[in-house]
Amino acid sequence: MPIRINNIILDIEEDMLNLKEKVCKKLKISSEKIKDIKILKESIDARRKDNIKFNYAVEVFCDNEKKIVSKVRDKDVKLEEINYNDEFKFGDRKFQYSPVIVGMGPAGLFAGLILAQKGYKPIIIERGEKVEDRSKSVESFWQNGNFNKESNVQFGEGGAGTFSDGKLTTRIKDTRCDFILEEFIKGGAPKEIMYMGKPHIGTDILKDVVKNIRNEIISLGGEVHFNSRLEDINIRDGKLQSIIVSGNEIPCEALVLAIGHSSRDTYEMLYKKNVFMEPKPFAIGVRAEHLQSLIDESQYGKYAGHPKLRAADYRLACSSKDNRGVYSFCMCPGGYVVAAASEENMIVTNGMSYHNRDGKNANAAIVVSVTPEDFESNSPLSGMEFQRHYEKLAFQLGGKNYFAPVQLLGDFFENKASNKIGDIEPTYAPGYSLKDLNNCLPKFVSDSLKEGFLEFDKKIKGFGDNNVVLTGIETRTSAPLRIVRNEKLESISVKGLFPTGEGAGYAGGIMSAAVDGVRVAEAIMKEWCPLI
Repeated sequence: MPIRINNIILDIEEDMLNLKEKVCKKLKISSEKIKDIKILKESIDARRKDNIKFNYAVEVFCDNEKKIVSKVRDKDVKLEEINYNDEFKFGDRKFQYSPVIVGMGPAGLFAGLILAQKGYKPIIIERGEKVEDRSKSVESFWQNGNFNKESNVQFGEGGAGTFSDGKLTTRIKDTRCDFILEEFIKGGAPKEIMYMGKPHIGTDILKDVVKNIRNEIISLGGEVHFNSRLEDINIRDGKLQSIIVSGNEIPCEALVLAIGHSSRDTYEMLYKKNVFMEPKPFAIGVRAEHLQSLIDESQYGKYAGHPKLRAADYRLACSSKDNRGVYSFCMCPGGYVVAAASEENMIVTNGMSYHNRDGKNANAAIVVSVTPEDFESNSPLSGMEFQRHYEKLAFQLGGKNYFAPVQLLGDFFENKASNKIGDIEPTYAPGYSLKDLNNCLPKFVSDSLKEGFLEFDKKIKGFGDNNVVLTGIETRTSAPLRIVRNEKLESISVKGLFPTGEGAGYAGGIMSAAVDGVRVAEAIMKEWCPLI
C-alpha cells in the first residue's frame, strides 16, 4: 500500500528535482529506497503575491511502507486509501434487449463506457452529430449564423462540455472521479489532469478524447447512433415498454436518460407522459469579459506571466440586498464567449477555452440565483419557460440574427446602450450589437448584478471597471427541473427509466455528471446480468 504525503511545499523558483529530496526528508529515508513518486495533487498558493508557492500531495512507493509511516508520526504522512473499486455482484435478471442510453454528454458517455466494459452492449442514442461533424456545424453557426437545431453547442457527441473550458473540478467527494480521470487520459487527455488542483482539458483536446471513448465503446460491443432523437416513450402499468427514436420503435427495459439541461422538447414529452418532475432553482445573468492580464496581475502580483504559472482564474460570490446569490460561474481563463443556442430565435451564451488558455480575454458568467417562486406557475416546466422568455428577449434585442446584445459595464449601471467599445474587444461570434442589457433581464437580476460587480471590484481591483464587456445572456447554468428518482436511481413514476446527469437535475459539470452516469450504470448492473 503506497504512502501519501500532503503539504510538500516548493517555492515558485525552486526546481522540481527538490520534490524528491523533501519527500525523503519527510519519510526519514534515503532516496535509494524510493521506487517511485507519483504527484496526486498540485495547487498554487498565491495568498502572498510576493511569495507564491506550489503545494503538492504525492504518492510514494517503497518497501516497508507501513513501518515507515508508523515511525514518522506526521499528520501529513499516511497510508493511501483504496481508490474506486468497480467490482460488485452483478444482478441475475436477464435482459431481453440491450440497455439504451439517450444522450452522449458526460453522463451518457461514461454510463455507456462502463456498461460496455462489463459486457452489457449498450445502445447509445444521440440527437446530434458525431463530434467531427458537430464541430463543423458549430463553426458554421459561429461564422455565418447557420443554426442547426439538432446539432449545436448543447446537442451532439460530448454534450455541452465539449465546447467549454473542459473543467474537471468538482466539489463532490467520490472515488469514481479517479476512474473517470483515468479514462479521460486513456482517451488522450494530458496526464496532468490527475494531479492539477484545477484540472481542465480544453475544447481542442476534448473533442479527440470524446471520439476515442466512443470508439472504445463500439470496440467492446456497444452501438452508437447519431442524428437520432428520442421522440416518445411507451409505458404500460407504470413500466417502460419501448421508445420511439426518429420514427422507429425500439423495445427497451432499461433506459438511461442522460439528455442534458437543454433538451426542452424531451422535457415536454416526459411531462405529457406523466413522468414525475419538479422545478428547481438555477441562475441567469451575463458573460463578463476582462483582459486576462488584469486577472493575472490581481492573482499573481509581480509573478504574473511567470512561465510556471497558468492563466489565472477566479471564483467570486456575494449576496444581494434581497438575499439572492450573485456569483461567477464557468470562468474561462484566456477564453472566448460563444453562441450556445439550442432553439431557434433565442440567444444563449457560454464560455470556452482551448487547452493553452492563451486568449487575450478572460470571461465568466456573472449570474443571479432564481427560484421556483420567481416563475409564473407551479408547473415543472415553468423554469424552462422562464429561460425561454429572456432568451427570446435577448434575440430580439440583438437584432434577430443571432447577434448578441453587448454593453459596457459603466453603461449597464446607467441603463443606457453603449455607443462604442473600449480596450476589451468582445469575443462572441457570429457578432454583436451594442444594446442595453437591462432590457433583456428581470429587474431583480439587473439590480443584483450591479450590487455584485461593486462587491467583486473590492476583491479584484478593476473587476468593476466601466469598460468591462457584458454579453447577454447566460441562462443554462443548470437544469431548470429535476426528474425525481428513488434510492435505486430509477424514476419514481416509471420503472425502467433511469434519469441521470445534469439534465435530470443531479449534477453540475463534467465530472459530477460523469460520476452520476457511472452510478446509474452500476444500479442497472446490480439488477441485470451482462449480455455476454
